[in-house]
Amino acid sequence: MSRTTDTPAATMWIGSPLRGAFRLMSYLLLTLLLLPFHLLAQALRITPVVRWLPVVYHRIVCVILGIRVRVHGERSTVTPTLYVCNHVSYLDIELLGGLVPGSFVAKAEVATWPFFSTLAKAQRTIFVERRSSKTSTSRDEMMKRLNTGDNLMLFPEGTSSDGTRVLPFRSALFAVAQLRRDDKPITVQPVAIAYTRLDGIPLGRYWRPLFAWFGDLDLVPHLWQMVCLGETEAVVTFFPTVDIDRLGDRKKLAEYCFQQVSFGVQSANAGRSELLPPLAGAAPVAS
Repeated sequence: MSRTTDTPAATMWIGSPLRGAFRLMSYLLLTLLLLPFHLLAQALRITPVVRWLPVVYHRIVCVILGIRVRVHGERSTVTPTLYVCNHVSYLDIELLGGLVPGSFVAKAEVATWPFFSTLAKAQRTIFVERRSSKTSTSRDEMMKRLNTGDNLMLFPEGTSSDGTRVLPFRSALFAVAQLRRDDKPITVQPVAIAYTRLDGIPLGRYWRPLFAWFGDLDLVPHLWQMVCLGETEAVVTFFPTVDIDRLGDRKKLAEYCFQQVSFGVQSANAGRSELLPPLAGAAPVAS
């Protein structure tokens, strides 16, 4: 597949192949070492290991790939929480997975990807069919997981973006927020991800495709280019929690989260760390 973006990142190759080879070998070695322990813990139902080993794994992967994660705001302490986040790259999994103990909600196609599908299934990823006829089934599976106390991480854009803007959130994917757990609404936390610097130099929109995997970019060449790059800085912003009772319906909830996340991405890309004022009556989450 070919690039549709006419940017310097689309036509110029940069980075160190030696660095890329070392990172890939380190990543594969780490995965081969930890995956059997995780699968064994799942089989034996050792909950603390199943919940926290992926967090440790993703954090180490970020170190291997040279990604420095800066966090703004505070993660929800409510368990379970539905985290809704913009989607820029496959690297989002490592960033969020290293900060939040829980499972991802991914499009059904991911279940067919070689190697990555194995990792996704090991972390008990919920695979969602985009067809409207399957929405209720996906919602029920998500609710079942929330009822067991699992946090869920959702990318409601439905696809990845170019890292400069956030695509509209699909309100249908917020259907699970309409349900109740112990007669209480599901806690929702908007989260923004932005890739902001390479070797300390701010990334402009023309260089963000080095990290943003979107459109018809081919995965293997993009992944190889990315692992050959230098040190990367990514910003993850946690906004105050909200729930559907305070906003009225899932469409308003989706729009509210979209506005928060869009602001977070724009602020991080501009080098700012400000947050939007919380919803009236909202209290910041505790750390």
